[in-house]
Amino acid sequence: MSLKITEECTFCAACEPECPVNAISAGTDMYVIDASACTECEGYADSPACAAVCPAECIVKA
Repeated sequence: MSLKITEECTFCAACEPECPVNAISAGTDMYVIDASACTECEGYADSPACAAVCPAECIVKA
């Protein structure tokens, strides 16, 4: 289970504070998700919190 951020990322930072397991971090020009840490918010929310707030809709299943 993991999500990824596509190249459409606008580097807005909306997703990072939403992650309950701190799997999202700033890359060079876009945010990235640590696949080994991402739980897709299972046990925390009904759906991935980062995807819900992403204005570019660039967070997808890996």
